[in-house]
Amino acid sequence: MSRFRGLLADTRPLQQPDFRRLWLAQIVTVIGAQLSVIAVPVQIYAITGSSAYVGLTGVFGFVPLLVFGLWGGALADHMDRRRLLTITTTGLIATATLFWVQAALGNRNVWLLLALFALQQAFFAVNQPTRQAVIPRLVPAELLPAANSLSVTVFTGGAVVGPLLGGVLIPVIGLSALYAIDAVALFATLWAVLRLPALPVEGGVSGAPGLQAVLDGLVYLRAQPILLVSFVIDIIAMVAGLPRALIPEMAHLDFGGPDEGGLALAVLFAAMPAGAFVGGVLSGWVSRVERHGLAVVISVCVWGAAIIGLGVAVWQAQGSPFPWLWVAAAFLAIGGAADLVSMAFRGAMLQSVATDQMRGRLQGVFIVVVGGGPRLADVVHGAAAAWVGTAIATAGGGVLVIIGTVLAALLVPAFVRYRVTSTATAR
Repeated sequence: MSRFRGLLADTRPLQQPDFRRLWLAQIVTVIGAQLSVIAVPVQIYAITGSSAYVGLTGVFGFVPLLVFGLWGGALADHMDRRRLLTITTTGLIATATLFWVQAALGNRNVWLLLALFALQQAFFAVNQPTRQAVIPRLVPAELLPAANSLSVTVFTGGAVVGPLLGGVLIPVIGLSALYAIDAVALFATLWAVLRLPALPVEGGVSGAPGLQAVLDGLVYLRAQPILLVSFVIDIIAMVAGLPRALIPEMAHLDFGGPDEGGLALAVLFAAMPAGAFVGGVLSGWVSRVERHGLAVVISVCVWGAAIIGLGVAVWQAQGSPFPWLWVAAAFLAIGGAADLVSMAFRGAMLQSVATDQMRGRLQGVFIVVVGGGPRLADVVHGAAAAWVGTAIATAGGGVLVIIGTVLAALLVPAFVRYRVTSTATAR
């Protein structure tokens, strides 16, 4: 029994009141956010009937993420982070409300929907690096992997409930209601942010949060090869191996679901976060791992293998869709668990290495990579599927993930050797 308890998530970060409030609020808000995550591609596919248009969310999401992610990181290093979180959370509430309005009015203009999505991603791009830069101020350094694992577990838990509810509820209550739930749920995060203490940057700041501040952060990052490789591996994993934009088409054409909502769509969207959620619940071991670099390489290779399996399941489903739907879901769940491990260690590596004066800017780069990779993947997979089909596009991407990750590890062996002590100092 004691060994089993050792596998369960390390909850010691929740003993810190400020982190606990943010974490509890995230339980509510992430469910609402995931309702919007499924609603946007479903609405685009319903309007256009094309995965290529769904893939355009990658372009409209990546550009603001790139610009505002880097600038937002600079802002987070130059102003009180509680104030910045308050501003951006309010902006996310406003954009969720606009999503609700356009859906309630029966909007059929896909470009309006994509423009709103870009605005939402701009607020998100400033909010996320600021939020991540705050965590090392709220929990001890040795608990950062556990804190990241808890945060990702909540996110993935909501990503299970959200798609399952969304897939079932879209035909019943409509897309506009899902957007409205997202807007209301975000008030929980606003409450938690307002309860935080003032969070000025430690050691003071100099200059202004403009282009030079962004460039200073990139120069600082260039001197951190371990972090650079972690970013490269994540880009490989996401761009080559995340066929998110193909899920509506897979659900409809490969697994026989309706073109809007339905069981197949809900299962496919929920399977990966379900695996990550289970992985997070059983993540008590992450605080005991010192070889963070090796853990990242192994987990990303497992992710690539799972995506290959997904492609094979989609290929087989063209003859008998129902049993292969659950095989596909199993591979997505394995991939989700592997992704959680990778995110927990990559986040801890960044948070422990960067100084507080640079933490916001490096988190800005991190969010560009973590958030931008999937959006580039939407474009790549949408185009590839239109050319070779969903099965080959998916399986081929998984193969590229493994090849790219192994090459990166061989080119920079110091990344594989990277380890931390219990006090989170590199050696």
